[in-house]
Amino acid sequence: MKSIELFAGAGGLGMGLHRAGFEPVKVVEWDRYACDTIRENQGIDYSPVKHWPLTEGDVRAVDFSPLEDTIDLVSGGPPCQPFSLGGRHQAYNDTRDMFPQAIRAVRETRPRAFVFENVKGLTRAAFRNYFEYIKLQLEHPGVVARPDEDWTDHLGRLENHHLLGSRDGLHYRVVARVLNAADYGVPQKRERVVFVGFRDDLDVEWHFPRATHGLDRLIWDQHRDGSYWERHKVAIKDRPSEAVYSQRADRMSERPVDCAWNTVRDAIAGLPDPEFEKDKSRKIPNHRFQGGARSYPGHTGSPLDEPAKTLKAGVHGVPGGENMLARHDGSVRYFTVRESARLQTFPDNYIFHGSWTETMRQLGNAVPVRLAEVIGRGVALKLRFAA
Repeated sequence: MKSIELFAGAGGLGMGLHRAGFEPVKVVEWDRYACDTIRENQGIDYSPVKHWPLTEGDVRAVDFSPLEDTIDLVSGGPPCQPFSLGGRHQAYNDTRDMFPQAIRAVRETRPRAFVFENVKGLTRAAFRNYFEYIKLQLEHPGVVARPDEDWTDHLGRLENHHLLGSRDGLHYRVVARVLNAADYGVPQKRERVVFVGFRDDLDVEWHFPRATHGLDRLIWDQHRDGSYWERHKVAIKDRPSEAVYSQRADRMSERPVDCAWNTVRDAIAGLPDPEFEKDKSRKIPNHRFQGGARSYPGHTGSPLDEPAKTLKAGVHGVPGGENMLARHDGSVRYFTVRESARLQTFPDNYIFHGSWTETMRQLGNAVPVRLAEVIGRGVALKLRFAA
């Protein structure tokens, strides 16, 4: 099935969707470092991005109309700074808001489906009206804002159009939900809002895939039967004891059926410690020790035996304390780029281009590959059986 990938970044969303069966015919990204990462991996045999037709440049200059009615899926993560908890919260007043371009791509290509991802902050109460505005535009991409029409006036017109039940022109059935990547096997507590839409004439009923991983099973494996520690060969004396979790495990009558959340320890297993095994680490691409990590209030790092906290792109490319590993002895160090890539479920043969801060920014902005694949497989299945 053919797809278009917008705001591709380092390729996490597109790679996961590719694994689910979508072949991109156009990939658009403006950041030159992210484009260099994709290009560098195109020179690697069996690379998932080897044949991606990459366009480096401003999406606003791209004409999508030649691809009208030829595309199965449009996907992307429109730049999220206007809605990020770490940003300035300008939302619709922020020129970095690229949702209008995502909607334009849908309008011009008329894909059978689309998948768009953004930060959880988009669902905050302060942005609620704009969230509804985005959703209604995705449902009715043919109802275009008039020249000089204020967004609130356009919202009102969209609401009237929607309430009248009009199916004139292009229309999509849209479902949006906040997903936690850890619930789908990603070793990171990363909450994102995902929009999935199917063109109305396909008559598709959609629901997001059921969560497959959970905290209760991790608690059971760590504090009830100890299988987690045995798998990682952690001696009893070195196993941390969390009273809250131990008490919760004691109240469980049977082992949960879901898989356990994957942890930082699970993710980085097999990688040499970059701080103390530097010779071995140098042989692994993007696995270099970065000094200077420190803990401070609100930035205490990710505990080794839990899913990581959300990796951050940081301000001007400098990541915060969430991009640190927190050991049980209280010490911290920065995750290497390779470790961060594992936390985002990129394959080990995927190489990241640029300085440490640039590559960490790419990873902090990425969609976990595994989460994208799970969503993509659900979408692909519906499209295969659609009218």
